[in-house]
Amino acid sequence: MSLTDATVTTLLAKLQSGETSSTEVTEACLARIDSQDTDVGAFLHVDREGALLRATQVDEKRKNGEPIGPLAGLPVAVKDVVCTTGMPTTCASRMLETFQPPYDAGATERLLAADAVIVGKTNLDEFAMGSSNENSAYHVTRNPWDLTRSPGGSSGGSAAAVAAQMVPLSIGSDTGGSIRQPAAFCGVVGLKPTYGRVSRYGLVAYASSLDQIGPFATDVTGVATLLEVLAGYDQRDSTCIDADVPKYRETVDKPIDGLRIGVVPEHFEEGLHPDVNKAIRNALDVYKAAGASIVDIELPHSKYVVAVYYLVAPSEASGNLARYDGVHYGYRAEEAQNLIPMYSASRGQGFGDEVKRRIMLGTYALSSGYYDAYYLKALKVRRLIRQDFDTAFADVDVIASPVAPTPAFKLGELIDNPLEMYLSDIYTLGANLAGIPGISIPAGLSDDGLPIGLQLLARPFEEERLLRAARMFESATDWHTKRAVLNHD
Repeated sequence: MSLTDATVTTLLAKLQSGETSSTEVTEACLARIDSQDTDVGAFLHVDREGALLRATQVDEKRKNGEPIGPLAGLPVAVKDVVCTTGMPTTCASRMLETFQPPYDAGATERLLAADAVIVGKTNLDEFAMGSSNENSAYHVTRNPWDLTRSPGGSSGGSAAAVAAQMVPLSIGSDTGGSIRQPAAFCGVVGLKPTYGRVSRYGLVAYASSLDQIGPFATDVTGVATLLEVLAGYDQRDSTCIDADVPKYRETVDKPIDGLRIGVVPEHFEEGLHPDVNKAIRNALDVYKAAGASIVDIELPHSKYVVAVYYLVAPSEASGNLARYDGVHYGYRAEEAQNLIPMYSASRGQGFGDEVKRRIMLGTYALSSGYYDAYYLKALKVRRLIRQDFDTAFADVDVIASPVAPTPAFKLGELIDNPLEMYLSDIYTLGANLAGIPGISIPAGLSDDGLPIGLQLLARPFEEERLLRAARMFESATDWHTKRAVLNHD
């Protein structure tokens, strides 16, 4: 087994025993990026020199007997919406093409404190707005399982980097499914933590009441290891909750006796691809064989999640993106002579079509005469969606569902049909609106050989239970061991 094939657990053991070094692992990952990323396009920026310097420093600490952080020199890729000093943070937008942050995000600080080696910044849909990674201003990211397919979005670069074995770990952000859907499409594990579990300080905001940073890995234990590093209180983020962080990695292998899994029957009706239907039902059978009970539940307001999300998120985006005006930093149109034309030209040239679409939608929903009818009503229904989950969790430990209605779709297939693209997030949006944690784990392959993900949701701040429930399935199956073989057709 090569170093890039190894799991996080195996790599940590090799590093601890001295069988390998951080420099060797980092060099192997950089070589893999060189050989694969021309086809995949997972990265926007690779910091080769900085990564090797960092790996050498970690190796020196180990050699000198100094304490080593829990990531012990493992390479990690960071979604290019999380601030990093010494590297660009472009949000895959022309608007921030030349921007280098003067500070590190809270998540970046935690990675470095844990002795991670940040190898580079991954591609995404511009400003995290999209479900296919086709909205990047720079290039499309392709699914390592089939280069004609989407890796999902918006964190498609982070998911593809792990799926193509360029890095053992990566981080993304999830506003409406942007970690879980790419994880499902790329056959890796991705977790969206509870809102407030991980600091959003230094995360370039899309929709501030929905955004959350989370981990990707090839297996549940890898995700548990990285979540333990990322989670924790940060006073610089007023929405970050001051709560103890469990030892996720230590407890992940403990099965849950009498696990009760909630299932919504409507999730298996018209619109669900037959291969996805089959994989999720087979996954539920695996849980039954392990002693879990399957309980039918109701989420009566889930039929409104797409409408609510696409009012709340664009409304918040219209305010968050107002700061990009060509004055303080970022792209500025050169030809404009006066202030208002300069604002208009800078935003018109600097933002892509999908970002413009969402800004206009949000601005309209917040405008005089429409605020009460649209935005305020959406907030009221959002509260009902959260109450539905609270009611369901009184009877079950976790809720299981598909992650997406279909396996990875072809690049270009939905790009001209925004509504159908938005509907691809129908199973993931509820967790963001309710602020609860969710995970996607590999649960099968389609007839075309494409990965299918199983989504599990849990109560707020019950990531430990979520990881243990996910690991129960993983330990009884081998879907997480399947690896993409790049298709060059």
